[in-house]
Amino acid sequence: MRLSATDVYAFQALGYLGLQHGLPVASEPQAGQPPRWISSDEISEATGIHRPYLVRILAALTAKGVVKSKKGIGGGYALARKPQLISLCEVVRAIDGPVAPLSCISLNWHEECVEQERCHARNTIYTRMRDAMLAVLQEFSVQDLVVDAKQGVSYGHCLGHLLKPNA
Repeated sequence: MRLSATDVYAFQALGYLGLQHGLPVASEPQAGQPPRWISSDEISEATGIHRPYLVRILAALTAKGVVKSKKGIGGGYALARKPQLISLCEVVRAIDGPVAPLSCISLNWHEECVEQERCHARNTIYTRMRDAMLAVLQEFSVQDLVVDAKQGVSYGHCLGHLLKPNA
């Protein structure tokens, strides 16, 4: 598994949304009631993610229940749950789909393989790769991204470090 630019942007946007989670709405003195809706313009400005690309990312995250959205004046985006309750596994699946390196070992998008019972690599190496990736992504949450957002860390630099296949 490799991170994509979309994953990095999603992490940046979610860190920002997580930083805003639970902050009081200007007209509401009670913290977290109702959520503070963050406009895509504000998220774009704060994160440096081009708004059209950001809106597509937020739509994917909304469709999978990671983020919620509200249309109209005063609308925007907010985390669907507390930052510590949204695993990075859920985020990556919302953006990229399967975490598994092959469909024959995917837990959610499994496709049968005629060799799956006899394939040593599938039954040892590939399965362990999947399990390791899932374990790490499940161990961390959006709250971990909030730590960076609080410090003003930009993941824009990560984009230059993404691994690309040889041309």
